[in-house]
Amino acid sequence: MIEEMRLRDLGVIAEATLAIGPGFTAITGETGAGKTMVVTGLGLLLGQRADSGTVRSGATQATVDGVWIVPEAGSVADRVRDAGGDLEPLGDGRAELFVGRSISTEGRGRASVGGRTAPAGVLADLADELVVVHGQSDQLRLRSAVAQRDALDRFGGVAVQGALATYRDAYERWRAADRELTSITDDREARAREADELRAQVAEIEQAAPQPGEDAELTVRAERLANAEELRTAAATAHDALSGDGEPDAASLLAEARRALERAVDPVLEELAGQVADLGYRTADVSAALAAYLADLDETGPHELAAVEERRSVLSALVRAHGTLDAAIELLDTGSARLAELDDDTDRVDRLTAERDAAASAVDTAAAVLTAARSDAAERLGTAVTAELRALAMPDARLTVAVSPGAESASGRDDVAILLAPHPGADPRPVSRGASGGELSRVMLAIEVVIAAADPVPTFVFDEVDAGIGGAAAIEVGRRLARLAQSSQVIAVTHLAQVAAFATNHLTVVKAVDGSVTASDVRRLDGAEREAEMARLLSGMPDSDAALTHARELLGLRTEVA
Repeated sequence: MIEEMRLRDLGVIAEATLAIGPGFTAITGETGAGKTMVVTGLGLLLGQRADSGTVRSGATQATVDGVWIVPEAGSVADRVRDAGGDLEPLGDGRAELFVGRSISTEGRGRASVGGRTAPAGVLADLADELVVVHGQSDQLRLRSAVAQRDALDRFGGVAVQGALATYRDAYERWRAADRELTSITDDREARAREADELRAQVAEIEQAAPQPGEDAELTVRAERLANAEELRTAAATAHDALSGDGEPDAASLLAEARRALERAVDPVLEELAGQVADLGYRTADVSAALAAYLADLDETGPHELAAVEERRSVLSALVRAHGTLDAAIELLDTGSARLAELDDDTDRVDRLTAERDAAASAVDTAAAVLTAARSDAAERLGTAVTAELRALAMPDARLTVAVSPGAESASGRDDVAILLAPHPGADPRPVSRGASGGELSRVMLAIEVVIAAADPVPTFVFDEVDAGIGGAAAIEVGRRLARLAQSSQVIAVTHLAQVAAFATNHLTVVKAVDGSVTASDVRRLDGAEREAEMARLLSGMPDSDAALTHARELLGLRTEVA
């Protein structure tokens, strides 16, 4: 339930607070005063698209804030907390939810939910749980087959919704199997070419049998072999210097130095003798390593360099084909798995064909169940709405809901048409062609009243649902709104006194002009002020004695609502 809404710099409304609360709230006002801005502001709180053109002239941004009374636990509270917001507990399982929306002249907007900034989509999610909004554009939507089917499905309740969920599950499984099967059969030649190419690539890699990092190791090896003579000269010179057979080498000199120090009787020289001995051991190790290196160079030769270069050429071909050697090695794993998949096409086609056929059978069964549920709901909806139309000053009208075979879609195989016979003897015609504007308003209201009994909504908002009607029909519209308000909050923007008379809360949008600036305010009306507004709605003259008498008479009708 909407408890309060505050508007600032929205359209012609400079600043206004609307205390709404439970029951039936009627919003009236002169043409151009800004009644529609109330619905626009509510739409912003419901996550509808923001239009920078609604910002009041001279202001930089428009803001709308609202306070809702919602259950402290449940889907609404969960969605608020998922968005990072919170609720203010009131007791008795109820809580206050603060929401806000702003839009600047540059088109930038901001939304808040439960005290935290949130995407406008969160407001839209909450709206699905809290409010149903109807305006003249919704009457136009009632002319569409999709809207009529959706209305029937809402009325059908658990029986239709359960059947629809089962059907959609089967339909999606059928579509998935069909898409995959079509992809395989349509691309069979391409998949065969892919398999042949992949098989050749895998065979080439398997034959080369590359090892991780092998290309880098071969590069180092090839560099050594290409410079073998220079390396042999350097290694031999160093080896001879360390332990050669000619002139005194490093090993001999170190041995002589060690013996000289060992003959001296002095602790310091003894320690130094040990260090010289260590140098001798290390020199011997290096000399041995150089000898091994020279032996390796002697064993290798031009034939090994040729073999290394040949191997590098093989690996280079893999790198050119696959980008890196690691990518080629990885293809052995992924390519083998893909080949197994491609080579399994025949078996997969058989399996998918069986899956698709089974899913198609499930779709047939689910579609039949859904059609039966809709047909049953259609009969009940037609009977209930016809009874409502009698209460809305259309005593001879008869509404039927036809369910007929239609194109298959994710919503079933049914076409749904709401048909209206407005007069005795008239053939039922689609509501889009068989109803005038005023009749369409009442048909929409009757449908909503009936659906509300099966699919309750906390709040209904009607924007000039009384368009195109007057007199006794308007009185009945007001009476039905009042009865609907006994189970849901109802907010109606109206220009008819006959409708406003049944409201438990009457707000008026008042326009004031100060020089070239037009601004509007919202006031709650009681007593004489309300009678004057009712008189203005009736005759355009708020102080007319006849209009005031009629206004009081209309206000007395409220007591007739059970």
